[in-house]
Amino acid sequence: MNAAPRPLLLIGAGKMGGAMLTGWLDRNMAADGVIIVEPNPATRADWQGRAGVSVYHSADEIADTVIPGTVILAVKPQMMDDALAPLQRFVGPETAFLSIAAGKTIAYFEQHLAADAAIIRAMPNTPSAVGRGITAYCTNAAVSAAQASAGAALLAAVGEVVVVDSEALIDAVTAVSGSGPAYVFYLIETLADAGASAGLPAELAMQLAHATVCGSGELARLSDQPASQLRINVTSPGGTTQAALEVLMDPDTGLQPLMRRAVAAAEQRARELAG
Repeated sequence: MNAAPRPLLLIGAGKMGGAMLTGWLDRNMAADGVIIVEPNPATRADWQGRAGVSVYHSADEIADTVIPGTVILAVKPQMMDDALAPLQRFVGPETAFLSIAAGKTIAYFEQHLAADAAIIRAMPNTPSAVGRGITAYCTNAAVSAAQASAGAALLAAVGEVVVVDSEALIDAVTAVSGSGPAYVFYLIETLADAGASAGLPAELAMQLAHATVCGSGELARLSDQPASQLRINVTSPGGTTQAALEVLMDPDTGLQPLMRRAVAAAEQRARELAG
């Protein structure tokens, strides 16, 4: 007789943790196999009304007989020290800890949980809230193949999943895809501002910019052509797009050197946060 699946323990059901949980439940994860620990009263109240889901203020309230299969660490990095203390009792070969906290290294979790704790470090992004995220992850040596597969399946509920061979690459991942949505949102803002400067009503400029960026992203997602070819497809020789691209593609002042500096700054900050 097969043993019942071990429960999923979610520490933090705010924006990212809540988005992931919604994705799991929408994909038919059994609600009675989910335990939430959420210190925020308002957020906790939102989930307490969901049928089958168990919700607690603290992990100390969970019965000693519970052995979760995966513990998802989705609290803010500055809250992690306090969140981990009551979780040490779950460390064992049957439980993997999956963190989505920026800047918190595998070594940090091994120090605060146990040296032999199974740790999966992941970096998702906010489009996960609509099932269009991408998450990169790495593991320590204590994570079994089955645990890594289970963790990847959980992450896949909210978007694409990729594995990085070295934890050293997570800071670069953070700078590109973790922080990247903010760059895209700022592109919408700046494109709308440029349209307003050209004489368009501000509301219309924002509508045009918003639809253009979102539609272009969807076209890129659905197309089998690389981004470079899609750009070429829009660009008529000597036309308006080419005139704009000559500014954006300037090797000294254009978007590429600017983006490289931006990503480098984000990567450096990620390293600083990791200590």
